[in-house]
This record gives sequence, C-alpha cells and structure tokens, in this order.
Amino acid sequence: MIDGIDAVKSIKKVQSIIGIIPDENNLYPEMDGFDNLCFCASLYGMAKKERERKAKELLEQFDLAKAGKRPFKAYSKGMRRKITIAAGLIHNPKILFLDEPTTGIDVESARQIRELLLDLKRQGKTIFITTHYIEEAERICDRIAFIVNGKIVKEGTITELMENVEREHKIKLVLDGNVEKLKEEMEDIFSNCHIEIPAENSCLLISQEPVPLSPILQFLDSKGINVYEAKELKPSLEDVFVKVTGIRASKLVKEKEKVGR
Repeated sequence: MIDGIDAVKSIKKVQSIIGIIPDENNLYPEMDGFDNLCFCASLYGMAKKERERKAKELLEQFDLAKAGKRPFKAYSKGMRRKITIAAGLIHNPKILFLDEPTTGIDVESARQIRELLLDLKRQGKTIFITTHYIEEAERICDRIAFIVNGKIVKEGTITELMENVEREHKIKLVLDGNVEKLKEEMEDIFSNCHIEIPAENSCLLISQEPVPLSPILQFLDSKGINVYEAKELKPSLEDVFVKVTGIRASKLVKEKEKVGR
C-alpha cells in the first residue's frame, strides 16, 4: 500500500502520486524546455490549459523562463538538471524519488535545488534521495539510511545515528613547531590520548574521554612550543558512515568523484 492505494491493483493511481527523477536527464533534446514539460504533464493526463500553466510556473520557479523556448540540448548541465526535476514535479506528486539530484552541477543550481527540496518537504511531501554527498543528506533529510552492497546497514534520524556510534573526543592544536619527536613522550605521559600529526605545525589529540588541555599546554610550553589555537573537532555524519560501514573516507571521496564525472 502506498498512501492508502494498492500499488498492485491500482498502478495508474499510484503513478499519479509519484514523481521519479533519475540521475541521467531523460528529456527530448530537440524539444524546448516548455514543450518537454508539457509533454511530461500529458503523460499524467493533465489537461492542456493546466499543463501549460504549470509548465510556465515551473520555468519561472527555476529561473528558466527566458530559456523555455530553447532546445533542451542547448541547455547547460545545471539547466538540464533543473528542467528534469521540474518534469518530475509537473503533476504535483505527493511522493518524490530523486537519484543524485545535485551531482556534477554548478554551486548556484545545486543550492536552488536544495532549497526547492526543503520547501517541498515543508509542504508535507515525502522525498526519497539517493546521494553520495552525505553532507547534502544531512541538510535535507529527516531520516538517513546507509546502504552497502544493496543492503541497509544502519538507519535513523541524524541524532540517533550520531548517538549510536561511539564518540571520540578530538582536539586540534595549531603550533609554532613540529611535535613529531615528542609524540611518543606525549602518549606516555597522557596515556588516555592518541596523538596524530596531520601537518608539520599541528597535532590531533584523540581520546575516548574529554581531554584536559591545561597539562598538555604546560607540557608543550616546557618544550618551547607555543600553541596558537586549540579547537574541538565534532564528529560529522560522514565520520559515522565510515565507522558504521567500515568504508574508508578516501574511498568515499573517490566514489563522489566518479559520480561527478
């Protein structure tokens, strides 16, 4: 059952309340934006006057009114993406499925699409997004599922996902010297901390418990090293994903780059 409709017995009814936006643009290259939208609306049985009104409205909403009569193939990648999303919204669906909605498009177009999705969510529509950009899911979604090899390995609200993962306390220190030679000594003295040196003039203090800074600062001062900045690094949803799935952050970056090509 979908929204109280039997999806097997009433396929047409279900289709009328669902909008699907694939990751690849699926409109006709020779037709202009306006005609593409009207054609998609006709597939949902919308009357001519209504589909033309809605097409004009969506072109205005996506800042594409001036480009409405240009062929789809002449649009930029961001414009094509916005028209493809508009085509999925033309019949005002209650449920929307989007596959990689902002991949490979310019920053301004991606921002407009995110704002649109948040507005649709406020209107009470149900939106499903698949994305490699975890920070985008964090901005838009109420619930998130991590999928590995086609299976959901974890799902919940952002708060639930953050709480269910053991939290490490991380403090980044910006220094006026290299503490590489002091790493072992620091880990001996401050046994509850693991020290990482990501760059020559910085170090990370990692602990399962809150890190008392005063004795560490005193130790570094005794070694003639000044601390310019001490900043707590809060875990991100991407950190949670890496811990839950075991997929390294570097692999995640490569997946994003591959999708963006």
